Amino acid sequence: MKLSKDELGLNEGIKKEWVITNGLGGLCSSTVIGANTRKYHGLLVAPLFPPARRYVLISKLDESIQIGDEKFNLYTNICKDFVSEGFKYLQEFEKEYIPKFVYKVKDVTITKKISMIYGRNTVVVVYNIKNGKDSAVLDLAPIINFRDFHTMSTNHEFSIKQNINKNKIRIEIDGNGATPLYMYVSEGEYIEHYNDTFRNMYYIKEEERGFYPEENLCVPGRYQIRIEPNEEKNITFIGSLEDNIEQINGEKIIENEIARLKEIINHSELLNKSDKLKKEEQIKNEVIKDLIIASDSFIIYRPNFGTHSLLAGIPWFLDWGRDTLIAYEGIFLIQKRFDLAKEILITFTRDIKYGLVPNRIFRI
Repeated sequence: MKLSKDELGLNEGIKKEWVITNGLGGLCSSTVIGANTRKYHGLLVAPLFPPARRYVLISKLDESIQIGDEKFNLYTNICKDFVSEGFKYLQEFEKEYIPKFVYKVKDVTITKKISMIYGRNTVVVVYNIKNGKDSAVLDLAPIINFRDFHTMSTNHEFSIKQNINKNKIRIEIDGNGATPLYMYVSEGEYIEHYNDTFRNMYYIKEEERGFYPEENLCVPGRYQIRIEPNEEKNITFIGSLEDNIEQINGEKIIENEIARLKEIINHSELLNKSDKLKKEEQIKNEVIKDLIIASDSFIIYRPNFGTHSLLAGIPWFLDWGRDTLIAYEGIFLIQKRFDLAKEILITFTRDIKYGLVPNRIFRI
């Protein structure tokens, strides 16, 4: 999917959503203009007991840039009586393997790419900034939460404890010291905020579904990165449940995830690789590729069971045997993922034989 500026207005942008996953039941999801319209949207939605107990930890990352004496907000947030209009600076959105956003402000171009680390509750956001003739300051403000993704932090007042070590932050939210959130930026200065609550974020899709649509979130601080005139700079933001994140190379993570998905596509042998393809054959190839990438998002690993399974739906559901068997042929056999197919079938039949099947995992 590739969208140009005339397709990225507010009314059009909130209707199109994207999602990427980490193979554990965790996800990262929003709309193509970066406005969260569901309580399930989040930059880091992590399963505390994979793939179950998914918690929204980082709702989003709000960017703004100061060029000379002018400040421009690149984020789009929706409240019932106000909409921040960062989408006006969004020139392009693309989702092939990972989501990619391109912003243009005066003579500054900012490209943002997002990826989760497969098999880990960690998200990376990589920015490439091509600055113009004036000095600039990029602000990154993480908006955080700590709630089950089926619930809402309505009228909530957050208790935040921060341990700041230069660019790396350890945050305890509402006294949850056993599950701290870690954040890191590759360079820049972190400025701590106190009692900074984002009040009444409005989720239009929840209202359409008949649920209460507003909740509070917390802004613990912001990162400031200075950019010299005509300088090109890469900046990586990392959010995680893991401590040792400062060693992560965000650009390498993105390369690895794209390579992993390409390998799955190539291994399937489903694409027509002829040098002379008609237009309809090219379109068919793209559809098949998109389906393979999408289907991979449903495959999860259960560490406590030591086996793989399939989510019955994203973002709402866990893994059920009925849904696993319905999708079994298309996701595993047709795509030649025979090792996973064998593992799941052996586990499934063994657990049925010995009466070890939890209802929530294999409901048939």
